[in-house]
Amino acid sequence: MEEMKKIVLEYIVDEYLDEDDEDEVSFDSPLISSGIVDSFSMVSLKIFIENKYSIKLSDEEATPEAFDTVNSICDLVNKYVG
Repeated sequence: MEEMKKIVLEYIVDEYLDEDDEDEVSFDSPLISSGIVDSFSMVSLKIFIENKYSIKLSDEEATPEAFDTVNSICDLVNKYVG
């Protein structure tokens, strides 16, 4: 689970934060409610996770609430790979 959290966090930092961004992002940082991840970015994040872990997340489960922190994303993914 820790490895998964690191992978997801690294993807988010690499893809959605600029190098000059002062924001420190942790496993509990709000991603969607803070604006780091928008609706378009959420789709690309979902695709990344599905490809990385060979799973298919339903649209009903891939909600903004489920994608608002690295911890909540990994909790959702663990239902499929855990």
